[in-house]
Amino acid sequence: MGKLKHYRSVLDIRRGEDPVMDALLLHFMTENGLEYTIDPLKNASPEQIRFMMACKDETFYAPCSDWMLLQLLQSRMSPELQEMYLQQWRSFVRLVRMSCHDPYQRRKIMNLARHKFQMVMDSCITIPSRVMKRLITIFMSQSGIDDPHRQRKQNANAAAQKIVESTEWERFVNQCPETFHTCRRMDDLRFEMDFLEMQRLICASTLQSFDHWSEFFQDCGKVEEEIRDGHQTFHELHRLFSPQSGGPLRVLFLPYNSGGLIFDLQLIRAMLRRGHRVVLALKEGFYFDAPAFWDMEHDPVLAECFKEARVLTNVRISKNELLRETREHPFVIISDGTRERLNPYRMSVTLARVWKESDLIMVKGQENYRRTIMTSHSFTRDIFSYFRDDSGKLVLNFKPKASWARKFREVDILAKAEAIIADMRRASAAGNTVMFYSGIVGSIPGQTSMAIEVMNTFIRYLRSRLDGVYIINPAEHFEEGMDADDLMYMWEKVQRSGFIDVWRFQSVQDIERSFELMNRKVPPVWAGKDATYSTGCTKEMNIALDVQKKHRELQIIGPSPEKFFRRREYGVGKFCDVAIEDCNETHPL
Repeated sequence: MGKLKHYRSVLDIRRGEDPVMDALLLHFMTENGLEYTIDPLKNASPEQIRFMMACKDETFYAPCSDWMLLQLLQSRMSPELQEMYLQQWRSFVRLVRMSCHDPYQRRKIMNLARHKFQMVMDSCITIPSRVMKRLITIFMSQSGIDDPHRQRKQNANAAAQKIVESTEWERFVNQCPETFHTCRRMDDLRFEMDFLEMQRLICASTLQSFDHWSEFFQDCGKVEEEIRDGHQTFHELHRLFSPQSGGPLRVLFLPYNSGGLIFDLQLIRAMLRRGHRVVLALKEGFYFDAPAFWDMEHDPVLAECFKEARVLTNVRISKNELLRETREHPFVIISDGTRERLNPYRMSVTLARVWKESDLIMVKGQENYRRTIMTSHSFTRDIFSYFRDDSGKLVLNFKPKASWARKFREVDILAKAEAIIADMRRASAAGNTVMFYSGIVGSIPGQTSMAIEVMNTFIRYLRSRLDGVYIINPAEHFEEGMDADDLMYMWEKVQRSGFIDVWRFQSVQDIERSFELMNRKVPPVWAGKDATYSTGCTKEMNIALDVQKKHRELQIIGPSPEKFFRRREYGVGKFCDVAIEDCNETHPL
């Protein structure tokens, strides 16, 4: 496509400016199996993507490097792109030959994979790593082998565990440099020593081979040289972890390979000792030597290493549950929901929420480096990337979060909730009835502003008609930048406070009355709508029924509860609904 040569950066590629480009981008997304509107059950919504990616306006994001995206959108095979495809093919061939011992089955798998691979080569618009994902899926489905590298990964973990239990390792980690023999403040010295330990662990954890580990640890001067060479990047890490930065960090850690994971755990324990909280994200299933979430069930070394960690199997955890788990457990293990390289479009809901709630993302390995550092796109959180290149050189990178990315901290959200609760408490003490009004805010796409106007109009009407009633209108507390996760977390604190006397859910009549008061006819998109259309209100009806069990005097007004429970949980990070499930499906009350 000729127009692409005018793009100086992938940040210049936007949707909504050229129908030809829009069609090409949609073709790219569908061919890579990443389009949410085509397959919402497998792919993340745009709102969930914004948990991780700080994309402005209609900027197009693809889970690959800048160079790769521009190559693929040209729809022609360059020698460099062809070589990257062939690298994937050769890796797949080695995998099949090593793991599949039945000649007939091996031949069938190879020929099926060859047909699929040739289709990719003819179109040359599929990301090479996505090609590998499809080939591996073919292999696993046809062979019945769920992890051909299981024994190999176990051996690597056992070898690494032997190293960390050795006296050489203990000497390497704890050797005190001469510069620490004097200090001005004990607190500063403690932190500097802990940070030096982290630097050494980062250098050691990137070992690509364990064959000559003893020489590596004996040559402590080489490690100190690597630390000096990475001074600028380590300086950013030092600033974040410093006690003066404002308290313990929430860290999301993305490892790279088995064996190296054992060293990563030493680094994680060093962070835990400083009071930081760490979430370790493992692959959902087989992806060569990458640690998988289920490896601990087969590997006694990992089972022992993870025995003090909180393992979360829920891949769609809510914000409330996540914050509770991370408060109660400093070390949590989750699945990233994928069997491929870092890909925000396929990440689990839990991973997306962890990313959003973290202060720092630590990514290890060259493949993660390509997906985070080698893209012009910004992320919502600071990223520290490290790996060893093919020559054995330590490569460190720090990518600060986008300047416009705002994080609503838990303490900030709780403060807003407490301010609302304080108003409710004063109203109740003054003898007023406290009413909470739940209504559609953003469940109709493109109608958020209208929904707020509808709610505000009706609340003004209620306040003019009801005496001695203090009405809480969520639309009046809508703050730009807060997504559904933040708002639902805040409102649940308010709703469970015990100060609500009447909980009113928006009805069809409420909406019709609002449009009447605005001297407008009800638009077709609003006809027949009520709170049952909102999955946020559905979640709130669950909360209302739960609160009513403790506070029997609570009155719930509006559509009957059973009409709400035909819907799923509200969309991740969005006000818009997910979908209506089978209306015949029962919902536990």
